[in-house]
Amino acid sequence: MNVYDWDDTIYRGDSTFGFVKYLYVKKPKTLLSIPRTAVCGLLFVLKIMPKLTFKQNLYHMFVFVDDMEKTVEEYTSSHLGHVKQWYKDHQQEDDLVISASPEFLIRSFCEKVNIRTCMASKVDMHTGRYEGENCHGEEKVRRFREIFPDGKIGEFYSDSYSDTPLARLAEKAFLVKGDRLLPWEKF
Repeated sequence: MNVYDWDDTIYRGDSTFGFVKYLYVKKPKTLLSIPRTAVCGLLFVLKIMPKLTFKQNLYHMFVFVDDMEKTVEEYTSSHLGHVKQWYKDHQQEDDLVISASPEFLIRSFCEKVNIRTCMASKVDMHTGRYEGENCHGEEKVRRFREIFPDGKIGEFYSDSYSDTPLARLAEKAFLVKGDRLLPWEKF
């Protein structure tokens, strides 16, 4: 099987950041969350607040969205053009996406582009609260092994060296920079 990160890998840009901007425009009540996000953002930048806590506070904006399921579907449907052509050309039936973005968002995208299996951060779409660890770094390996204990990764693709733990499991790994696929630096 081939394994992929989502944001800035298969998807052009950061789908979660795009979703937050989309909510601010399409669901104006979410603007009420800006003061909280600003304070938490400052605390994160000053290294007083951990990343997971910051993200959870950012996602608190979800409480202001009455029809979240419908909103997610509208957002993902309207942003399918962000899926990169190189991925469409490489896509295989058993591809797996592992992302740090919220699972409800990634799952919606994956269903629309016929990717059957995805793993991502479990975030409650109505409260913004995490239901477990952020699916990042070593956590991606743990989640992969939990579902595929003896799984073999043929090729791995990511835009970030923070995914080196997964790259180590692959026969071949590629760093994605825009539409270019580069050999992964030796780890």
